[in-house]
Amino acid sequence: MRTHTLRRAISIALFAVANGATSLATAQDADQREAAQVANEAQDAQHFDLPPTALDASLGAVGAQSGLRITYPPSLVANRPGPAVQGRMHWREAMARLLQGSGLEYRQADDGTVVIAPAHAEPERRVAPASADARTSQGANATDLETITVTGTRIRGGTTPSPVITLGSERIREEGFADLGEVIRSVPQNFSGGQNPGVAAGATQGAGGLANQNLSGGSSLNLRGLGPDATLTLLNGRRLSYGGYVQAVDIGAIPVEAVERIEIVPDGASAIYGSDAVGGVGNVILKRDYEGVTLGTRYGRSAAGGLGTRDYAVTAGAQWERGGAILTYKDVSVDPIRADQRTYTAQLPSPTSIYPGSELRSALLSVHHAIGDAAELRLDALATRRSQDYSYYYETTTASYNRLTPDTRASFLAPGVDIFLPGDWTLTFGATHGRDDLENLNTGVDLATAAVVPRIDECLCNDSRSYEVGAEGPVFALPAGDIRLAAGMGTRRNAFQHLNHLTGRTTLDAEEASRFAYAEAGVPLMGSGAGKPDAARLELTAALRHEDYDSFGAVTTPRLRALYAPGSTFTLKASWGRSFKAPTLYQMHASRLAQLVPAAYVGGAGYAPEATVLIQGGGNRDLDAERARTQTASVAFHPDAVPGLLAELTWFRIAYTDRVVQPITNAARALADPNYAPFVEYAPSSQRLDEVLASVENFYNSTGAVYVPSDVAALVRYGYTNVAEQQIEGLDLSGSYGFALGPGRLTVRGAVSWLDIAQKTSPLAPAFDVSGTLYNPARVNGRFGTAWSQGPVSASLFGNYTSGVTDTARAQKTGSFTTFDAALRYASERPSGLFSGTELAVNAQNIFNRNPPLHTPSSWIHPAYDSTNYSAIGRFVSVSLSKHF
Repeated sequence: MRTHTLRRAISIALFAVANGATSLATAQDADQREAAQVANEAQDAQHFDLPPTALDASLGAVGAQSGLRITYPPSLVANRPGPAVQGRMHWREAMARLLQGSGLEYRQADDGTVVIAPAHAEPERRVAPASADARTSQGANATDLETITVTGTRIRGGTTPSPVITLGSERIREEGFADLGEVIRSVPQNFSGGQNPGVAAGATQGAGGLANQNLSGGSSLNLRGLGPDATLTLLNGRRLSYGGYVQAVDIGAIPVEAVERIEIVPDGASAIYGSDAVGGVGNVILKRDYEGVTLGTRYGRSAAGGLGTRDYAVTAGAQWERGGAILTYKDVSVDPIRADQRTYTAQLPSPTSIYPGSELRSALLSVHHAIGDAAELRLDALATRRSQDYSYYYETTTASYNRLTPDTRASFLAPGVDIFLPGDWTLTFGATHGRDDLENLNTGVDLATAAVVPRIDECLCNDSRSYEVGAEGPVFALPAGDIRLAAGMGTRRNAFQHLNHLTGRTTLDAEEASRFAYAEAGVPLMGSGAGKPDAARLELTAALRHEDYDSFGAVTTPRLRALYAPGSTFTLKASWGRSFKAPTLYQMHASRLAQLVPAAYVGGAGYAPEATVLIQGGGNRDLDAERARTQTASVAFHPDAVPGLLAELTWFRIAYTDRVVQPITNAARALADPNYAPFVEYAPSSQRLDEVLASVENFYNSTGAVYVPSDVAALVRYGYTNVAEQQIEGLDLSGSYGFALGPGRLTVRGAVSWLDIAQKTSPLAPAFDVSGTLYNPARVNGRFGTAWSQGPVSASLFGNYTSGVTDTARAQKTGSFTTFDAALRYASERPSGLFSGTELAVNAQNIFNRNPPLHTPSSWIHPAYDSTNYSAIGRFVSVSLSKHF
């Protein structure tokens, strides 16, 4: 029934989008398009004042002023002069003047990328637009884009038939986002559960379990709600270090001021990147061409109280003949939100926090330098420190409360070199070293005496190192273009330590190494390379990656993708592949324990009074990798008759098996629930019990009596096991349309995602719904709105929608959650003077101060709202001011 309904929904959506695009395609003609483009360029004009200097520096200045990424081989512009360019004009005219007489020309690849190439050179490869934001508002042909680097493939300029969500720096500013945590939480395909600062107590009751928590205060990508450890996070294409014990990556620690764009591929990508990319991959790409110094500050506060935010940033950059650098430092402090500051949590005893106070200091450096025409050196470095302060109560008493003050220090270093070889081949060497030390301090505070007792004082210490060598280039020429190959190999090592400072013991000290090799080929079978610019286009890509872990063994992941564009109106894309996730070091090596309890404590009925049950839990060194089979199919409409329009519909399916879980989620019913039967051994022998006790590090007798093997009625295994299975299916729909509106320009854009997740916790257990239930991803998430600009002024208004979730224990469904965000920005166009380079912005989130939907919590210490789907912040207004020198 579910499959039939989904097929019908796909058919209706495809029919609606196709008919809409066809109607629009006949509504305008070529003359109207040309007139619209002229009007658009007139209102987007800027004042340029470029002195005669090196062409490389001038291009960097145009890119910085217009917000464009201008890309080219360093050797192409080396030693070329750039003429003076002065006056008010569109960036296109400025580029034309710079390149006049140089033998070079520019081609616009997407809304944020311009490619410099030899004049009249035929493009080697062409790529389809990645998303609604990868479509130029000037009507660039979606099947005629130039060579650019794309997340999700190792082939330079290769196609990415998987959907790609691109959020550029201009859009981030336009919509009023202050950090990358806010950015990713605005993406409908991303779940705000997992590691995020707004996740409050009680959220671990969802299928995400311990992954739904706020241990470090960071923000992690969690595509499709599969967990923060099932989404890969990259910085300039390199893996960042894990954090905590669930392998989350704090993307919010990267200063947004240094970010050119973030590309998110919500599709399995293990064949390209290896472990973790089951839900997809997010790649934060830094600015390369930044000139000058920018000082910025921001202050904001929630209208209902709390979350006073003070943000200070300085960004400096320089360009020289063969390279450039950007350096950013950011300091952010945030006040907590106390439970008594919200009417719907006022019943929680003081000083309970529902949103943590925090401080973040983050510094980033990115440098690149070309050595003649032979090579380019690169270095990315990131250092952050994040601390938190929040409080909550134990289940049993109000005499004391927990005060948590975790402190995280993280660092990342990624040197690399690209060597340019004859025949358009590139040889790449790269290395990374990342470290994340989370000092987790939890103290008990007595309300009567104010006495402080340390309860947890530990370090969750992660360390990662990788080394990789790769090569990419053409191997064979076809009429439609070159067959290109990317291949490489390398090693990766992860280490995790759990240090208990209270006992002075190292309770976990483990590491894991893997070796890998990969290959990817792109084959253009049809296209304009055959001398037919309007010819149908067909491209295939295939990738294969083999990894060998010294823990669970080897795994091989293939991927096949196809792209077909019969013309310039729409593009069809499809992909199939396999992905995997290695079990975490915590899941494998956590302290193994056994606990003896009375049979009645675990649901036993009819047993003798002296009957006991032995519970076995903790890490499992025999865990295998989690495995997934992923499929996507999409259609993108980009009619030439409607410049600036793009709509894309994507269907996806993930069969995720061998998921690592603690299969008994309710220990009180371990003997009563038949679904737990596969993990219960009745009447275990004395020899079997001896084996279990010999394999654990800790044994706890909770019966109050002497351990007698013959009294043990059952052995219950609730440690980590490869048993869960998830079936994930859904639809994504996105679109954007930009057009002239009077003297200004208006862009309408939005995206919506429908998600269906069913899970079996054990082989004999029935499947149950995950999506649409409490503390799990909602079935429908969307964001839709408009952005308007005229000269130095821009404004935006966006609505956010999250459907209700069901409390399955009470068969109650919450209401949906709809909020609106607004932003107003003024960026001075004055070429000189006190106000030149000044930008002032006012941003408001949840402008109608909507409260989150409520439900009955399972415990008196838990807030009565789902903090993984809905926010308790309320209306948040901020003012920011920056000055560029």
